[in-house]
Amino acid sequence: MNRDEAKNILLLYRHGTPDAGDPQIAEALELAKHDLELARWLEAHCARQFVLREKLRQIPVPAGLKEQIISEQAAGERMKSWQKLVLAGGAVALVALLVFLSPFRFTQRTDEATLGVYADEMASVALRGYGMDLATNDLVQIKAYLAQMQAPADYRLPVALQKAVATGCAVENWQATKVSMICFRTGKPLAPGQQNDLWLFVVDRAAVKAADISAVPQIANVNRLVTAAWTQGGKIYLLGTTGDWPTTSIVTCTAFAGIKKLSRNSELVSNCRPKRMGGPTWLVGL
Repeated sequence: MNRDEAKNILLLYRHGTPDAGDPQIAEALELAKHDLELARWLEAHCARQFVLREKLRQIPVPAGLKEQIISEQAAGERMKSWQKLVLAGGAVALVALLVFLSPFRFTQRTDEATLGVYADEMASVALRGYGMDLATNDLVQIKAYLAQMQAPADYRLPVALQKAVATGCAVENWQATKVSMICFRTGKPLAPGQQNDLWLFVVDRAAVKAADISAVPQIANVNRLVTAAWTQGGKIYLLGTTGDWPTTSIVTCTAFAGIKKLSRNSELVSNCRPKRMGGPTWLVGL
């Protein structure tokens, strides 16, 4: 299979769905792991799909639409042809506009390899659904797999995360650079279909331009995640979980506070110190 054939096949691929199990799509995805140009194209293709899906989800459903449809069906009424054409034409125009605008949005974001853009795109990866390349709770196996895939594997986990329940990992591509995504569970109840609620992204420091970042974690709301970003040993770490700062649960706050360099007397730690709540004991003991 050559690059053009792979692109034609991957046009049908939807990231985070069972599509990857199709033999042809699986072969094309494997080729993308070794073809830099194809990997960039695939990254842009997946990003455009994600933006389009998000825009379509934001379109509000008209009030009373369900009742109107049921009523018209029961009465045997049919919409006039010209009304159908107007509605269909409007829907086609809307989809065409979204498809036209999404590449421009993606291009503007990826042209700026800043920490903000990186954090936003990695948060999107966590939220939009994904398939783990390796499902295991063994942190040693996770490191070995990431090293085999030539993704960042010489990372150092915060003490709290070393005791967390890992669920697996995946290799993401960003700006033609591999990003290691390690998935965890905090112990909180998960939504139906959700596998994890805590994600750690690791990328080489040189991949992010003009990053105003230090060893002290920076807490921020990114998309629908609360995140902590810091740098250590030539790597940039981005830890994220669902919620909003400062309303994120005590358990999650403690996970952030367990990161090295956060002062025991800092406002973050004092606000998040556990108070004999239920939850995993690995998050306690600052």
